[in-house]
Amino acid sequence: MQKDPEKDSVLAYVLADRRYAAMLGLGFSAGIPYLLVYVTQSAWLSEAKVPIETIGLMSELTIAYKFKFVWAPFLDKYDAPIFSALLGRRRGWIVVSQLAIMLALAGVAFGDPAHWMGYTVAFSLALGVAGATQDVTIDGWRITSVPVDKQSVMTAISEMGYRVGTLAAGAGALLLADRYGWRSAYLCMAALMTVGAISAFVAPAPESDFTVSHQHPGFAAAVIAPIKELVTRLGPLALPILLMIAGFRMPGYISSAMAFPLFKSLDYSDTDIATVTKLFGFWVALGATFFSSYIIRRIGIMPSLLLGTVAGSASHLSLAWLSAQGGGGFWIFAVAVSIEGFAYAFAQVVLINYMSSLTATELAASQYALLTSLCAFPGSLLAGTSGFIIARTGFTMFFVLTSLIGIPVAALCWYVSRLHADVMPDPERYGST
Repeated sequence: MQKDPEKDSVLAYVLADRRYAAMLGLGFSAGIPYLLVYVTQSAWLSEAKVPIETIGLMSELTIAYKFKFVWAPFLDKYDAPIFSALLGRRRGWIVVSQLAIMLALAGVAFGDPAHWMGYTVAFSLALGVAGATQDVTIDGWRITSVPVDKQSVMTAISEMGYRVGTLAAGAGALLLADRYGWRSAYLCMAALMTVGAISAFVAPAPESDFTVSHQHPGFAAAVIAPIKELVTRLGPLALPILLMIAGFRMPGYISSAMAFPLFKSLDYSDTDIATVTKLFGFWVALGATFFSSYIIRRIGIMPSLLLGTVAGSASHLSLAWLSAQGGGGFWIFAVAVSIEGFAYAFAQVVLINYMSSLTATELAASQYALLTSLCAFPGSLLAGTSGFIIARTGFTMFFVLTSLIGIPVAALCWYVSRLHADVMPDPERYGST
C-alpha cells in the first residue's frame, strides 16, 4: 500500500521505493561532469601556467549545457545502441551517456594542458556534450517515472544526489589532485560515475518505455514537435509562462557573477570564502532542498513558485546589506551569504518541479531541456554586463537592482497562478505508479 505523500519524509521514500533510491545515485552522477569541464579544471590549467585568456575561453566549453535542447528530441524518439534493447529507451541513453563521460574524463586525465592544449580542449568539449546528454536523459527518466504529485520528492532526492556529486567534483577532486596529481583525480571521478551506472540498472523502466513509439521523424519534425505540443497545450498562457521561466533565474545569474568580486573587495580571505560558499553552502542548499519539498507538498506548486520568486530575488538584499556595511566579521559574512544561498536553492528546486510538471510524457526530455535552456540564456547573457553596471553604481546598488528584477517576474507568476487550472500537465502522468 502506498504511503501518504503528505506524511512521508524524503528518507522514507528512498527506503521504500527503488525509484527514489536510484534517483539519488543518478543525481550524484549528474553532479560530477559540469565542474570538471571548466571550474575544477581551471585550477589544473592555472598550475600548468596556461594563459589567463585561454582559461577564460575554456568556460565556453560548457556551451553544450545551453544547447542541449537541440539534440534532446532525438533522445526521446530514437533508441540508444545496444543498451536500449536491454534497459529501455531512457535508461539505455543514461548508460550510454555515462560511458561517454567516463571515456571523456579518462581522456582529459591523460592530457597535458601545459604542452598539448588542443587535446585537453577536445576531450573537455566531449565531456561537456556527454554531461549535457546525461542531464537530458536523467531528467526524462525522473519526470516520467513518478506521477506529478510525487515530483517534489523526486526532485528533492535528485538535488541531494547532485549536491554531493558537485562536492565530489569540486572539493573532492581538488583534494585528490593535491595529494595524488590531476591524472589520478580525473580517473577517480571517472570511477565514481559507476554509481550512476549501477543506479540506472537498478532503476525501473518508466511505463512510457513500454509503449514508446519507434517512428523516427526527420530533424525538423523532431525539433519542432516538442515546441509545438507545449505551446499548443499551454494555449493563451504559453507566452506569460515562457516569459516567467526565462526571467525566473535571471536575478540569480546576474548576481552570482559578481558575488566573488564583492567578497574579495571586502577583503575576505580565500579560506573564508571557500568555507562559507562551499562547506556551509553545501548544507544550506541541502536544507533548502528538503524545505522546498516540504513546502510544495503543503501549499502546492504555484504558491511555492510565487514564494520562490519573491524570496530568490529579495535575498540579494542580504548581499547589498553586506556591501553597505563594508563587510564585517566571519559570521556576518556567513549569515548574509547563507540567506542568499538558501533562498536561491529553494527557488531553483521549486522551478525544477514546475517545469517538470509542464512536460508531456513522450516528449519529457525534449521539453524539459528546452525549458532549462530558456531559463539559462537571458540571465547568462545579461551576466556579462554586470561588471559595467557595478563600475557605475557600486556593489550595493547593483544587488538592490538585481532584487528589483524579480518584481515583474513575480507579477507574471501571480498572473499565471490565477489561471493555473487551465494549464494542466500531460494527463498520462496522473495516477501512474
